[in-house]
Amino acid sequence: MSADQRRGRSGGKPSPRSEGGGAPRSGGKPSPRSGGGAASRAGSGGGKGRARASTSGPRFAGSTKPSQPTKLPDRPVAKGDSRASSAVHDPDGVRLQKLLAAAGVGSRRACEALITSGRVSVDGHLVTELGVRIDPLRHSVHVDGERVQLDESRVYLAFNKPLGVVSTMHDELGRPSISDFLGARQERLFHVGRLDVDTEGLLLLTNDGDLAHRLQHPTYGVLKTYLAQVPGPVPRDLGKRLRAGIELEDGPVTVDSFKLVDSAPGKALVEVVLHEGRKHVVRRLLEAVGHPVESLVRTDVGPIRLGDLKVGKTRRLTREEVGSLYAAGGL
Repeated sequence: MSADQRRGRSGGKPSPRSEGGGAPRSGGKPSPRSGGGAASRAGSGGGKGRARASTSGPRFAGSTKPSQPTKLPDRPVAKGDSRASSAVHDPDGVRLQKLLAAAGVGSRRACEALITSGRVSVDGHLVTELGVRIDPLRHSVHVDGERVQLDESRVYLAFNKPLGVVSTMHDELGRPSISDFLGARQERLFHVGRLDVDTEGLLLLTNDGDLAHRLQHPTYGVLKTYLAQVPGPVPRDLGKRLRAGIELEDGPVTVDSFKLVDSAPGKALVEVVLHEGRKHVVRRLLEAVGHPVESLVRTDVGPIRLGDLKVGKTRRLTREEVGSLYAAGGL
């Protein structure tokens, strides 16, 4: 072959293997081996594992669900806060839907639906991403505006205190105390408010100190309801007088509500509702208006009712009841 013929071939069409494996010029068809075969095969449906890796982001360890990303997407996920999920996400925490399910909100799937429909907030941020992890000891979670307690170490009890029992966990004088009715509990419980030794009825017990403080502090206005048996008859304007305020030795007291429940010759049963927490306040108040208390029972603390709980018995509050207490305390 002459040199001219060789030069003529070099100016013709390129060999399929030329230019690094046959990358086509513009307008040309690619060779079956061109452009990196793995990517081409993934795009055409071959190599199932590779296709999945190329179309989805990183996962949590052991996860195969696209709904559980390790890194949250950088797109708006909440009203007024484009980084709401990222603001509360703790990579070392527990999945939000798992915690909600463990707290009794619903099944895991139902909790996922609550999140994606925008009904769950964490520390005031609306969260709609299923990949969010949080610290149950550090974060505050609300569902439909109601607080959900995720800390399984928290205890919330209703106790029907009997007559003759002092409102303390241990009495130095050896009198019956609250601890005598709790069995061998390991938690250190607080009683929310006090009841006189001669008063029976509802006491709340918890190891949640912040909630206990708010429920008994008059600033937060958590109402307590009492049934008092007093000498009768009760004048019609007594409720109006009590709502207007009665001056006691330590200052004025007003009731939030008062009504006559029942009456019989020489006695009456009245209901008194107030948010005061001063010592013997109901007894002193009714004595000041000429109707000293003969027997007294507390029936309600905020949204929690004594109901048919037997004297000397305790019961665990439901998740809904705990949530309503948090709402009453502004938490």
